[in-house]
Amino acid sequence: MKIFITTGTLDFLKKIEKKYPHEIMLAMLNENGALLLHETNEQTVFNEPRRYEVLESYGELKKEGFVVMNNIAVTDEGRPLFEHQFKQQAETLVNTSGLTALRLLRSLNSNPYILITIWENKGLYQKWQSTNTTFNALMADFNGPQKLFINAPYTSKYTIAEDSES
Repeated sequence: MKIFITTGTLDFLKKIEKKYPHEIMLAMLNENGALLLHETNEQTVFNEPRRYEVLESYGELKKEGFVVMNNIAVTDEGRPLFEHQFKQQAETLVNTSGLTALRLLRSLNSNPYILITIWENKGLYQKWQSTNTTFNALMADFNGPQKLFINAPYTSKYTIAEDSES
């Protein structure tokens, strides 16, 4: 399974999404702009996307919710350990109340891994974030003696742009 991501104006991205109704696509929006995610086993319809391999997958991508993308740049030597550790922790994360989908992506042409989590709403994500130590502990473990990170992970948050048709 692969995920392809492209950016543009929300109107433009929604036109692409509507042109391919049988494809799994999610248009997302935040204060910095919009992006369109395409999940497929085939080729993408995008001209110049960012390309990712799906390493871990939970839940279906639905056209509603709050999306959190953790961008995690890992050293070449640290990649096997990062992937192994994440698989060990994934079960705890997928059993979280309010989490509807998860994808761990490995870039096919640049460094950062992206951990995508999709939540029923922003409030449930914030509740999990304020009470959860698993993800924070996992990130702290990676910054131990092995120094797996190239730089500090950063997070982008989006709202899935729902269809405005009635």
